[in-house]
Order: sequence, then C-alpha cells, then structure tokens
Amino acid sequence: MAGRRGAVLSIESTSVQDYVKAIYAFTEWQPDPITATHLAARLAVANSSVTGMVGKLVDLGLAEHRKYGPISLTPSGQALALAMVRRHRLIETFLVTELGYGWDEVHDEAELLEHTVSDAFVERLDAKLGRPGRDPHGDPIPGADGRVRYPPAHRLDGLDDGHQGTLARVSDDDPEVLRLLDRHGVALDAVLLVAGGAGPPTELRLGTDASAPSLPVDGTLARSLWIESTAPHAGCTADIEARQGVAPS
Repeated sequence: MAGRRGAVLSIESTSVQDYVKAIYAFTEWQPDPITATHLAARLAVANSSVTGMVGKLVDLGLAEHRKYGPISLTPSGQALALAMVRRHRLIETFLVTELGYGWDEVHDEAELLEHTVSDAFVERLDAKLGRPGRDPHGDPIPGADGRVRYPPAHRLDGLDDGHQGTLARVSDDDPEVLRLLDRHGVALDAVLLVAGGAGPPTELRLGTDASAPSLPVDGTLARSLWIESTAPHAGCTADIEARQGVAPS
C-alpha cells in the first residue's frame, strides 16, 4: 500500500496487518488472551514464524509480549487492527449485497482485497452501503473513529432449554456451518428457540411454534452461533453480562 495518497496504513506490511487483525479477532468474542501457539494455529504458520513477527510487532509499538506469555495489542496496534477489520467487513458486505456472493464465500476474497484498497475507497464504500453496522455474519463493523457496537448476544452453548431469541452472529471460521444454515433457511435475525432438557443445547427450533422445524445442535454449531434474547423464561441461566454497548477505540 506504499505510495497510496492518504493511506494511513502505507508503512505497514501485509503480514503486520494480518497479525494484528488475528490478535484482535481471537479476543473479540471471548475473554481468553491469545498466545503464540494460538496465533500460529489461527494463521496456519510455524511457531518460529510467529515468534519473529511478534517481535517485530513489539518493536513497532503495536503489541506487548513477554516470553511464554500472552500477546496483547497496544493502543496503536488496536487502532491498526480496527482499521483492517473495518476494511474486511465492509468488503464482505459489498460482496454479498452488491455482487451476490454467499456469506460462506466472502472471507477469503475480503482477505485479499483488504490490503489493496485505499482509505478513500473504504470511506466511499461505507457511504455507498449506507454505513452498515454489521457484516453478513453479524460481526460489528467498526466506525471510522474506531468505535464498535456489539449486540447483547450469548453464544448458543451457554444457553439453556427454553431460551428464545434472534440470531445475532454466526462465526465464519467454518464455512460448512454457514452452508448448513443456508440449507435450513436460517439467516441473521431469524427467531430461534433453544431445546436441550437439563443439559447443553441439543436442538434449535426454527421459530417458536410447536410445529416449527428444528435443527440438531452439535458442538461446532453450538460454538458458532450467538443469540440475542427476545423473551425471558423462568430459570434462565444465561450470563446477564452479555457483551454489548460500545467498545473503546
């Protein structure tokens, strides 16, 4: 991106951008810190490669890391990560809404395109799309100021029998999950009812009527869906501290 007029990321390499985005994404929807081993697995690279790049991030003032400890972003690293996430999610949204891509097809395309467009293009794309608040998977799109608004959603594997809500987010880590939902006609904002007796969710009813079709729930699906509650029920065990509101830039 060097030489692009007005491109604030011009001094950063593609690898640096990918690393800070991966660090941010790992901790976006769950509280555990990321380690070098996690980062290597997420980026499908050797641990030695991660060690070298994390050292570069530290030298650039983008990350903090002590040997064998977790990796965290500095304010500068967070700002860069949010800028890349914004690009990625706006491009995904454009591919789905304007070019007819499926939500299971856009991640890899956006990974390539996010490094090739200028800041001016990103801002015009945002305006063209009507400044959307979320991408096709329900992930929030950071604003130009770096602020992010999250839905008050719970991951499906933390919900109990009888929990009712709307589909707020689907992880795009596994395209097969997205294709499964497509085959069953399940999209963002679909009304869902959790079933599972006294244990973890085993079934997801696609609607609230007794006659509504249902979808079997396995571990992968339970870890991939986030539900925003719409109707309380007796004995609800959902964490009342669901992530919501505005994240600091």
